[in-house]
Order: sequence, then structure tokens, then C-alpha cells
Amino acid sequence: MRNLKIFCSTINYFKILEKLPSYIVPVGLGEKQFPDNWLIEKKGKNISHLNKHYGQLTMFYWLWKNKINQMHDEDFIGSCEHRLLWLDKLYEEKQKYSIDSLYSKLLSPKNKVFEEIDLIQLKPTTFKNRTVLEDFEECHNTKILRDMIEFLPISDRDNFLKHLNQNVLYIGPMFITKVKYFKEYCEIMFPWVEKCYELSKSRNLLKGYNNRLPVFLAERLTSYWITKFNKRTSLSFARLGSFHLSNIINNFINTSKLPLTFRQFPTLYKY
Repeated sequence: MRNLKIFCSTINYFKILEKLPSYIVPVGLGEKQFPDNWLIEKKGKNISHLNKHYGQLTMFYWLWKNKINQMHDEDFIGSCEHRLLWLDKLYEEKQKYSIDSLYSKLLSPKNKVFEEIDLIQLKPTTFKNRTVLEDFEECHNTKILRDMIEFLPISDRDNFLKHLNQNVLYIGPMFITKVKYFKEYCEIMFPWVEKCYELSKSRNLLKGYNNRLPVFLAERLTSYWITKFNKRTSLSFARLGSFHLSNIINNFINTSKLPLTFRQFPTLYKY
């Protein structure tokens, strides 16, 4: 069994996060109050003040500066969100006849996938009628991503542009990898995203939907970074709805352990 920690980011308290397997660790981000036994990004070196722009990247920064030195390079470290949980394999369709609980189908350190890979990604999104770059510009109504290419090392610029001009996007930042590769990711990402943030701010772009523009830009660089791995695979995920996220219900039961709760999963997106 591999050493695995999946850090689960949230800006609000959800009881369900305390009822998941122990290797899924909740991390409180932003301004809200969280239980003392949670990891909280304001304790330690942090960029919590940028959470409204960086999203879950502020958790990545906190882990980089405060946590990974306590882990071994060959350990696996991953990320998820309060409503997005990793499943145990790649499913092509909803398991509508399953009698299993969601809990029983969550990714486990015992999964044999860890014997074979260096990185786990979400199933990639394939756009039918547009490139990754065109999708970004259509969604965010700005061409700033083109300018951000110049902030990368020269050795990466052409390949990143090629990645943007094809139609497969690896959704992130949500992945699992070895600690040594997570360090490399942070060393590449944070100098770049800081420049993205400063340029976005200078152009008065950080408003409305684009208030989190730096993390949307980071998703595209993460997608490119993922393609550098030869030993990688995709797994499905479960997007939790109001039933599982209800603090009232989870005060009495663990909703993820109820039979039949896997029937509505995996979550499938179509583009």
C-alpha cells in the first residue's frame, strides 16, 4: 500500500469532509472559521489574502511551504475539492444499477494504480469545435493567455502554445502525483501565476467571473504540465450535491456510506 494524502480544499465548513477516509484531509481556505483539528492555510506561510483570485492554488502554496517537507519524495500527494472526490477507476457511464455506497468507491491507497504511474489526472475534456485557447478566450473574453506565454521559460513556450492550439484539456488543478513532482510543479507554477496576477490586475480584468482569472490561467498551464508525464492515467470523480453536503443530515449519518449512493456517479461532463 502506497503512502497517500489527498488534500481537500474548501472555503466553507462541510461535515462530510470529516467522515471521509483519513487519507482525505480537509484544508480550510479563505476567511471562514474551521475546526481546530483541520489544516487551515492561515496557520503557517501562506497567501490566503489571494484566495479570491487564486482559488485552490492557495492550498497548493500552503502545502508547498508548510507540509511537503514532512513527506517522502516517493509518497503520493493529491488535491480535490469539497464537492469533487476521486473515484477508484475510470467509469464510462453512470452506475445506475449499483447497490454500492459512494464511500466504498472512493480512491484508496491500496489501489494498484499507484504501482504503475507517476501521475493521476481527471478524465480529459475534448472540445469538439474549438481549441483549448479558443475555449479560454470565449469563456473569459480576453486574449491575455497569449501574453502569458512569454512569462514561461523559453524551452516551454512553443510546446505550451502547441498545447493551447489542440482540443484536449486536462482539467485542473486537480491531480495526484509523487511529492517530488509536486515540488517541481509549484516551482514552475507560482512564479508564473504571480506574473499572471499582476498583469491581470494592471489591465483591470479581476472582476466578475474573471475575479479568479489567475486560477483559470493556471488550469491551462497545469494541463500542459500533465502532458509531460508518460506514466499517467485518468480516473473518474464524483461531484457532490446538496444531499451529501448537508451538515444537518451528516450530523446524524454519513451520507457517503449509505447503500445505493454510488448510483448517481461518476459525474460526466459533455462538451
